[in-house]
Amino acid sequence: MSSPADDRHAIAAAVILAGGMGTRLREAVPDLPKPMAPVNGRPFLEHQMDYWIAQGIRHFVLSVGYRHESISAHFGSAYRGVQVEYAVEQSPLGTGGGVLLAAGRLHGEGPFLLLNGDTYFEVELAALEEFHARHSADWTFSLFRTEDAQRYLGLSVDADGRIRSLRADAGASPRLANGGVYLVEPEILRAYGWRSGDRLSLEEDMLPALFSRGAKLYGRESSGRFIDIGVPEDYRRSAGILAS
Repeated sequence: MSSPADDRHAIAAAVILAGGMGTRLREAVPDLPKPMAPVNGRPFLEHQMDYWIAQGIRHFVLSVGYRHESISAHFGSAYRGVQVEYAVEQSPLGTGGGVLLAAGRLHGEGPFLLLNGDTYFEVELAALEEFHARHSADWTFSLFRTEDAQRYLGLSVDADGRIRSLRADAGASPRLANGGVYLVEPEILRAYGWRSGDRLSLEEDMLPALFSRGAKLYGRESSGRFIDIGVPEDYRRSAGILAS
């Protein structure tokens, strides 16, 4: 495993959306925010952060809300020598609002990694960065193939990776679906007048607005391991997937 000081690429900062209430997982994990759900004796969020630290991430901003004290008490200001900050929602802002709140704590001018706090997706960061730069993308999605059309709506993507629809083509199976790992240019958040403290959904408000206004949204397929612990059945499966 690489050390945090491994500077193989330029992406060093990650925002993790860890503020949701996790109502669907409440029966399995009643007293913790979803990213803190234990997997093989450790919080799910540790597994996720370990993976990205190994690829060179050196600064995490955790967008937190529901029971955020349990997250900050566990990780403190550093984890495995990597800086950890918290963007705390005083009232629910939605996933898009969480992005805006956390992005305000980033100081670099380049793209940042954006992660869903309830998904683990193995994506090669250097390859994602190269794809993002080659297409001069504003926002790059990491995609995976799935047969589950009920749970994952999927996206439609041109041959060069440009996203042509935030919904999959009718009847497409298997389909490419959003894996919750993105590279984001901070300028695109400022370009549309959004401000820290705004309340909006990433999936229902922010991404459709960017798409409709012509932002350069691209998607790159990855074949690494993927698990979404948002429902009890998949949470129970996560122990086997993250065993190694």
